[in-house]
Amino acid sequence: MTVDSDKPSPPTTDSDDAGLDWTIIVPAYNEEERLGPTLRTIQSYLRERASRFESIVVDDGSTDGTADLVRREFPDARLLSNPGNRGKGYSVRAGLLAARGRWVLFSDADLSTPIEELARFEEELRAGADVVIASRALAESVIEAHQAWWREFSGRSFNILVQVFSGLPFHDTQCGFKAYRREAARRIASLQRLEGWAFDIEQLRLARLMGMRVKELPVRWINSSASRVRFLRDAPRMFLDAMRVRLMRYDL
Repeated sequence: MTVDSDKPSPPTTDSDDAGLDWTIIVPAYNEEERLGPTLRTIQSYLRERASRFESIVVDDGSTDGTADLVRREFPDARLLSNPGNRGKGYSVRAGLLAARGRWVLFSDADLSTPIEELARFEEELRAGADVVIASRALAESVIEAHQAWWREFSGRSFNILVQVFSGLPFHDTQCGFKAYRREAARRIASLQRLEGWAFDIEQLRLARLMGMRVKELPVRWINSSASRVRFLRDAPRMFLDAMRVRLMRYDL
């Protein structure tokens, strides 16, 4: 199933959820090589747990065979196609607005946070959390494969700056593994403006402004050498967006 996400569909109603437990969103840009194993791992895990779920791949204007792979090997997945390369934030927003599950997870295509962490996230959602975010920076986190020292240092420095300029208390805003109650996902996505890498910061600020309960959990994490983030290229824009977020005003 392919849908053009240039104009995201309006939120579905509760009667449209088809009894699904989870919606899993994977934003993808030129992920032909990694996406197949990732989707098979996610789907196998959820089937073992007897979860009722749907998979959504948001293709962000890929120039390789990402979309064809989904159509060919994962006919049950929903494929949303962006009008060109719009950014990770745009892709996640489109997926959140289209989600039909009771709970919604977005995961990076490299699956650096193993899908098995989902069980603890579900526990927190059942206990009343609106948003649950993965953190590599908490003491209990287990980093099985580290980034280069300078990338880890840069990441820690960026998180400190995010806390200072955005006013957010979280230790790691950028880890690509976040879960939401569907209602929270829709409310956040409908107000989100940032389309690039710093969208996580805006989403978390929106959650706080709306009085949502956000839980930060330590996770297992395995660095992928094929990360799409390029620090020297992307960090200045992310830093400026972090400062912009605190100045944004919303009609809540």
